[in-house]
Amino acid sequence: MPDTFQLEIVTPEKKVVDTAAEDVQIPGKNGYLGILPGHAPLITELAVGEVRFHAGGEQHLLAVAWGFAEVLPDKVTVLAESAESPDEIDVERARKAKQRAEQRLTSGDTNVDVERALNAIHKAETRLDVAEKKS
Repeated sequence: MPDTFQLEIVTPEKKVVDTAAEDVQIPGKNGYLGILPGHAPLITELAVGEVRFHAGGEQHLLAVAWGFAEVLPDKVTVLAESAESPDEIDVERARKAKQRAEQRLTSGDTNVDVERALNAIHKAETRLDVAEKKS
């Protein structure tokens, strides 16, 4: 059995990752999935969270939000709305996005889309967590 599989992470703007990986953890809609070479085929909806993978013996980390992942025994393809490495994350922008969403939730306005505000908070917190782990 091979020791690696091809990992591709793609957003609408660019191909973020295209490498041989030893493993990957992806945030599925119903929880995190750990993938190793030879994994059974599956397709899952992607949630907001961290993608962690090992390539060349080094751990890599990305903040991702929404999309889909296809897992095959020799390839994992992640199609994400957004994917950012720790170096790409604008920490101040993420903090402001979190503050705006929190203000919407506490404003008392009954027209606030609560689910959207909670999603914005979760995305901002994930981006801040990943940025904090910058090596």
